[in-house]
Amino acid sequence: MANSRKRSTPTWHELAQPSTGKQARWVRGLNRTRWIPCGKDWDGVAITPMERGVDVLAALRIGPRRGALVLADHLRGTLYVMVAPGSGDVLAGLPGVRVLSSGSELLMPATYDDSTAAADLISYPRGGEGPALIPADRLAQGLRGLPVEAPEGAPVS
Repeated sequence: MANSRKRSTPTWHELAQPSTGKQARWVRGLNRTRWIPCGKDWDGVAITPMERGVDVLAALRIGPRRGALVLADHLRGTLYVMVAPGSGDVLAGLPGVRVLSSGSELLMPATYDDSTAAADLISYPRGGEGPALIPADRLAQGLRGLPVEAPEGAPVS
């Protein structure tokens, strides 16, 4: 009988590190990017340093497979977390946080399969569904260092 192992879900910290497969694609330069307007489908929340954003997502117990839209900018060391449009205001003024809403654009991989050395989608929607946006108020609480409870009935991973 074969010894089968269930593959564990990668952590936010593991996903934020570029894999050798992604690095190989970057070298080939076959991936595309495009400017996406913010404020329509989501607001972007830029968190610097990236490790702080990854730590907060892990502390919030929001699993990477949930289908949230999260972008790692490896050149700037910034994590972009997408929240509901118009809800990013609760994050304004937090140290190391910048909110991108109407009038801003974010350079993102053209498809979920594309990845560049500058920007890598470390979490994205699966199965043709729209992104599961991170609740801005929970993200703000996490960035303030306040304890955050998962909403009742919310999946942890």
